[in-house]
Amino acid sequence: MFFLVKNMIICLVATILIECIVAILLRIRNKKDIINIILANILTNPLVVSIPVYFNILYGIYFRNIAYIILEIYAVIAEAIIYKKFLKFDQINPFVISIILNAASFGIGELTNFYI
Repeated sequence: MFFLVKNMIICLVATILIECIVAILLRIRNKKDIINIILANILTNPLVVSIPVYFNILYGIYFRNIAYIILEIYAVIAEAIIYKKFLKFDQINPFVISIILNAASFGIGELTNFYI
């Protein structure tokens, strides 16, 4: 159990750091917008990290991967809705922002897992 909690915290912190850096690179610099990005990740990331572990234990890697894909899609949609409602930044469509931020954190996370 401790491993899962530790892993969830590490993944959440890493996701927030990566997505905030990418958001700043996209010129999202309003402090409230950055806080909304952080809060959106606090809502979505724990589910994306924990549920696939559960599926892996109960059903194996195949169902873990399916759950992971479904949950990543959920995260993109949920965060896009949050961004559409709360972000003041309007130079990029909120759904595109969500896709870019999630792709960055997913890609860097996968590279990190591959090399560690």
